[in-house]
Amino acid sequence: MAALPENNHKEIGNPMKVTLFIPTLNEIDGMKTIMPRVDRSWADQILVLDGQSTDGTAEYARQQGYDVVIQQKKGLRQGYMEAWPHIKGDYVLSFSPDGNSIPELIPVAIAKIKEGYDMVIVSRYAPGAKSYDDDAITAFGNWLFSTLISLIHGQRYTDAMVIYRIYRTDLVKELGLDQEASYAFEEKLFKTRISWEPLLSIRAAKRGLKIAEIPGDEPAREGGERKLQVWKWGAAYMWQVFREIIYWK
Repeated sequence: MAALPENNHKEIGNPMKVTLFIPTLNEIDGMKTIMPRVDRSWADQILVLDGQSTDGTAEYARQQGYDVVIQQKKGLRQGYMEAWPHIKGDYVLSFSPDGNSIPELIPVAIAKIKEGYDMVIVSRYAPGAKSYDDDAITAFGNWLFSTLISLIHGQRYTDAMVIYRIYRTDLVKELGLDQEASYAFEEKLFKTRISWEPLLSIRAAKRGLKIAEIPGDEPAREGGERKLQVWKWGAAYMWQVFREIIYWK
């Protein structure tokens, strides 16, 4: 594979724009509870990706004046790719409006990345934080993946899987997260569609990017349905963890 471009992180002190990126699918209860706690001054853009909700989520988002992209293809990552051309920020902060992400940590994460980081993760398992949404299976799975990624790929993570994180927008292209080949085999093998957060964690570690974690509790959901495909996603992500040892440099 051809050499990747050098890290083009903006110099510390230069103005930076942040897009608050909010994927939704039938999240009207969470949106009405969580989004009023989000200060619009925290981000330069609030972009909602809606997976064709039937409960009025997209309509509510438009009423609040947020930018809205209606997803056409199934799969969270496919929705990400549809939304990415609409992102205006130099950094994107992905946030779950279902109650799992604490809004008041948004400015904390932004302040941290302004210290010169490429990615800052709001970790559910860092000292001082706790997940109130985990069950025994998901808690073990998150620990297992974060531990394996840390040991194999050289970055000490406590939470390599979580959606709540801020990172350079151009990392998607820089790390090949926009390439179908990065996911095609495991998605076909395990008959599922997966997101890119675990692969982002892996490739950012392999690249030696500057990464930080801040502690952040994960409260229980406010509404909607849990959309995890625990066994299929777990198998696909495990494949990525070991494939990346030799596949991508």
